[in-house]
Amino acid sequence: MEAIKKIVSKNAKICVLLGILILLIVLMSSLHPRFLTMQNFTSMGFQMAEFGILAIAISIVILTGGIDLSVSFNAMLGGILGVLLMSSMMYAGFPDPVTMIAGILLILVVCTLCGMFNGFFVSYIGVMAILVTLGSRSIFEGIGLNITGGAAVSGFPSAFAFIGQEVVFNYIPMPLIIYLVVVIAVYIALTRTPWGISVYMLGSNERATRFSGVNTKAALMRVYMLCGLLAGIAGVVMTSRYNSARTDYGSIYVLQSVSAAVLGGTDIEGGSGSVVGTVIAVAILQVISSGLNIFGVNRNLVDIVNGSILILVLTINFIVSRRRRAKANVLKAVVT
Repeated sequence: MEAIKKIVSKNAKICVLLGILILLIVLMSSLHPRFLTMQNFTSMGFQMAEFGILAIAISIVILTGGIDLSVSFNAMLGGILGVLLMSSMMYAGFPDPVTMIAGILLILVVCTLCGMFNGFFVSYIGVMAILVTLGSRSIFEGIGLNITGGAAVSGFPSAFAFIGQEVVFNYIPMPLIIYLVVVIAVYIALTRTPWGISVYMLGSNERATRFSGVNTKAALMRVYMLCGLLAGIAGVVMTSRYNSARTDYGSIYVLQSVSAAVLGGTDIEGGSGSVVGTVIAVAILQVISSGLNIFGVNRNLVDIVNGSILILVLTINFIVSRRRRAKANVLKAVVT
């Protein structure tokens, strides 16, 4: 019993999020019987995968005290170039497996390079992350628009659709499996490696981290490269699921990803947060979105709900943080 209490105490935020998720599922199920069906959960799995991967990508950057507003346009720039390469290789008569591998690798490489572009200016030049990624967002979008003219591009092997459109064991979406693999890999990287420890240290105190012997610039660069790689994985999933690539695919996920990261307990100022919290928060937002969709609520209202959740959580975190600082100052004054 004591062991259970310690676990609950240590993971209080996670337990609260799990409680909210369960309550939402019960509420949605009681309001509409269609919500609690395998068909609906399968549909949620398809949508949650690409959203969740981008949310994890952004949460890693937020852990360092930064942000990446370009992830969706990065993902789709890679997707566009990958589709064009696969289309060209199919026309040239390359075997489908070779075409698929080449296209997927190009998407991942392009997106990782885009992440490196952001990381260079943030870590080595010292420009604020929000300004760099706001600029790169426009750059990636502009390149994509110039290549496609604003239209969707398609043309790849039919087997490529398996990644984003098929299910295994009758009900489990393939994108959901990819998402779970990403979750496990990032969790291990953040909690079981020296680099993961340095990410949290960077967000808590960059100067102290540098004096402790950590190459902060290199560590921060790896953060943005990983964010780019994850954007590439999301780009592969989205391109396959939509059967095409277009510059604005996934653009709605940027706000939702920030909301999920903050709702999941990632401090917007950096230094604290967890992959598990972000995953549960993604599920919460997906349940809300799917529930409102089943009830026939206007899609624009869902965006309003997501924006309101983000503002509410940020406000609560700010108030709690300010009270903690006030208590710390009082204790410091008493001691001195």
